[in-house]
Amino acid sequence: QVQLVESGGGLVQAGGSLRLSCAASGSGFSINAMGWYRQAPGKQRELVAEITSGGSTNYADSVKGRFTISRDNARNTMYLQMNSLKPEDTAVYYCKADITRGTTFRYWGQGTQVTVSS
Repeated sequence: QVQLVESGGGLVQAGGSLRLSCAASGSGFSINAMGWYRQAPGKQRELVAEITSGGSTNYADSVKGRFTISRDNARNTMYLQMNSLKPEDTAVYYCKADITRGTTFRYWGQGTQVTVSS
């Protein structure tokens, strides 16, 4: 069974940094596109950043220049380096991975809380 496990969330002051990690556990699969999404209270889940298996990236306009997405294919792990954090970045962050194990399915992590205080 494939699982995505996130870590790295927490409480930080505005202007600070956090690094999120998302590790895929299991065996016998390949990971295609991966991404980070977030959902603030009362709002819809939104894309933060995504990265293909080849390393091409795409960012939401609100995080461009502040966040960096990366992945280590050998470790089946994805990262989100978040710098210059703002209170409006406060949300639950979810990782997403499109994983092929015979058939391709979309998997989600359990979510990790990021809180930025002003």
